[in-house]
Amino acid sequence: MLSSVKNSWTNVLLCIQMTLVASDSISPCSITGYSANCKGLNLDQVPPGLPASLESLDLSFNKLTAITNKDLAHLTQLRSLNLEFNNISLIEDEAFASNALLKELSVFNNSLTQVPSKLLEPLSRLRSLEMSNNLFASAALGEVFSTLRELESLSMGGPLLLNLSREDFLPLRWTPLKKFAIKSASSLQHYDPGTLSVLQTDQMWFDVALDQKPEILPLMLKDLAGKTFAVLRFRNLFEFKYYTGSQDLFRGLRDIVARQLVFFRGKFNENLLRMALLNVQGSAVKDLGLVAIDFARSPDFVNDGLESSVTDLVLDNLLLQDISNPDVLRFDWRFTWLSRVVRLTIRNVNFNYVPCDSWEEMRNAETVTIAGNRLTDEALYNQRCDYRSSMPKLRVLNANANELASLRALSALTAEWTALRELDVSRNKLGSTRESCSWKQNVTKLVMHHNMVDQVTFGCLPTTLLYLDMSYSNLDLLDTGYFRQATQLQVLLLSGNKIKFLPSGWKSPNLLSLAVDGNSFGLIGAGSFSSMPRLVNLTAGNNPYHCTCDLHAFIQDTLGKGRLNITDWPGNYKCYHPEPLLEMTVAKYLPGRLVCDVRLVIAVSVVTTAAVAFLLVGLCQVFNVPWYLKAMYLILRAQYRARQEQGEAGRAYTYHAFISYSHSDADWVRDHLLPCLENCDPPYRLCIHERDFQPGKWIIDNIIENIEDSRKVIFVLSRNFVNSEWCNYELYFAHQRAIGKSFNDVILVVKETIDPESLPSKYCKLKKMLSTKTYLEWPSEPKRQAFFWAQMRGVLGKATPTGEKAGGGGGGQPTDRVSMVELPLEVGGGKGEGEEDSTAAPAGQRQVVLPGANNDTEPESLLLHKVISYQAIPIEVT
Repeated sequence: MLSSVKNSWTNVLLCIQMTLVASDSISPCSITGYSANCKGLNLDQVPPGLPASLESLDLSFNKLTAITNKDLAHLTQLRSLNLEFNNISLIEDEAFASNALLKELSVFNNSLTQVPSKLLEPLSRLRSLEMSNNLFASAALGEVFSTLRELESLSMGGPLLLNLSREDFLPLRWTPLKKFAIKSASSLQHYDPGTLSVLQTDQMWFDVALDQKPEILPLMLKDLAGKTFAVLRFRNLFEFKYYTGSQDLFRGLRDIVARQLVFFRGKFNENLLRMALLNVQGSAVKDLGLVAIDFARSPDFVNDGLESSVTDLVLDNLLLQDISNPDVLRFDWRFTWLSRVVRLTIRNVNFNYVPCDSWEEMRNAETVTIAGNRLTDEALYNQRCDYRSSMPKLRVLNANANELASLRALSALTAEWTALRELDVSRNKLGSTRESCSWKQNVTKLVMHHNMVDQVTFGCLPTTLLYLDMSYSNLDLLDTGYFRQATQLQVLLLSGNKIKFLPSGWKSPNLLSLAVDGNSFGLIGAGSFSSMPRLVNLTAGNNPYHCTCDLHAFIQDTLGKGRLNITDWPGNYKCYHPEPLLEMTVAKYLPGRLVCDVRLVIAVSVVTTAAVAFLLVGLCQVFNVPWYLKAMYLILRAQYRARQEQGEAGRAYTYHAFISYSHSDADWVRDHLLPCLENCDPPYRLCIHERDFQPGKWIIDNIIENIEDSRKVIFVLSRNFVNSEWCNYELYFAHQRAIGKSFNDVILVVKETIDPESLPSKYCKLKKMLSTKTYLEWPSEPKRQAFFWAQMRGVLGKATPTGEKAGGGGGGQPTDRVSMVELPLEVGGGKGEGEEDSTAAPAGQRQVVLPGANNDTEPESLLLHKVISYQAIPIEVT
């Protein structure tokens, strides 16, 4: 534990140190951890200020010309130093004196003229030394190389090396190498036999041109006889001219045990290639590579039409790559040299035609790669060829990066290849043409990324697939019907397409791995992959996700259960909608439970709705809203029936007044109110419900119609009136009729004293009228009642004959038809003459006081409690 903590603090301090050094110095290098990258900065000297803790330093591709003793003296921890591709001609002898831990050193492609033996003395731990492509005139190694017991890789030589001598490599005779590379001039002039015999290495690389001295090659191969190599590689064997001699240069290959033989670059004609192949087929070579060679026909080659000269070339791998002349495939006008090849690769050889006999010759091929050529459907599948007995062992066919456009042609080509399992047709031109394909029940892997397919392409795919790659193929819609048929599909790659949505009915029962990253869909939820019960790996990043509750639920459920592994989570998952969340990572999208839990939302909604409903019901009860609604409904219904029955024509007033009273006050109305008013001359016509309501008619209709047909409405107020529902309706309807007027049609008769503040809230209109409108108070003393009736008749106005339309408004009759009794003003006690009483009526108004009212100054007067009008009250005198 203490050790790990100490190491952590050491790393932190190191980073701080390197940051400070980098900021204080002028070094342009990029320093990361223990490595400094100074590559390609046009440096002409080792930059100062490099951290002493560096273990790796790259100074390649600069303009360094010298390494001094002081340049690297402080880098005591250095393990790797790269100085290649500079112009270094001088490295001082003590330049590496402080770098004893150095394991990798490269001075490749510089201007050194001598092998720096003295320089290497401190580097006893050196494992890799690259000195090739310098201006060495000699390949002689100093005795210091015998001390480099850990050396594994060595390259040396250069374009000025003309001779190889026996003593050159003697210091390495006890050093087992993994790789040795030697480079010579464009034509090696001299080679001492036995020079290479002292070397022990797994890989032998020759960059030796023999244009002028081809006879040196047999000598080299003879020195390697009996040795075992993993790789034997020749580069630019003939750099500038083709070999035209008759000597068998490759005879020594038969005596060398080499697993892999590579010819890289150089000029090969038919004769030289045949010479090489004839010796390879008798050697231990199993992997042969012809890479970037310059192949040409031999003018002296004679095709006698008989058997090919190369018929027993047994190879595990044959690589033909980057050859501009496709004639190399048929160098002796036949394909027999391919007949015993197990894995054949023909990449970028520029051929666009496959003869029928070539398929027949490749009878032992298990893997054929014909990638990066110019093959079309017609070239690959020739209908004149008979494929029934061809390719009996072929399991893998790779035809990527060609010009194929038809899956039908591929299905026809492979129809008889019963061993075929894998097919790679990526980077072609396979499109959306509706085709009828017939595949054998054997193809299990199809790679076709980077094509131009669409939904109809699924109709031409084999249904036996276990692996399908359709990435980067411009696909926008999926055919779920195909996946219902391809029941064995386990891996599906659809990355980098334009898929707009994931089908809800997408069923693939055995799918294990799915990649749909880099598409155009934004909606994904827990049910998106519910029909894929075995899915364990999902790659779905880099899509324009709508950050919704469904996506959040899917992520939480997936991460929580751990059944499904999201391989590219969380860095590649970002929100694109809604706009406020743009570019936010989905991992940071954390909506509340109330937002996403549907059951909770429903419960809260129900509770809230119920609470609001109860609140509204309570408010309605407090403010009597149901009563008002019912009353309004009754008014509207009655008015509707009235229009239905009588139309819209107006009516004359039938009654002088409508009497509204409680049933408990009926005796008073019958015994007092009616006789005093209906027995006048002329009499008042009054409407009471007991006598004048039309039988069989709705009560509400009777109330509304008779109120409308009455010039005035008299309300007999008492405690019983307040408790009467029907009286309340009559009061409400009278108020509705008076809207827009000044309530002059309403006469309030207070039969019993009522405190306005004690009235229920639904009597707000009555409370308002009692506070602002003059009302008549019924006196219990008989001697005061005459004045009550006089005032009542004055308020009602002159009675007109029955059937004559009465005048509207509450202003009374004209003064020439009634006599005016102007009552004296009440003068407040205690006031002097000329003084104003604070309780007197305002200017322009008179306060009416009748004799007998109960007050301090006139005990017998009848006082009307409120101002009746702005003028004197007209009273009819009997």
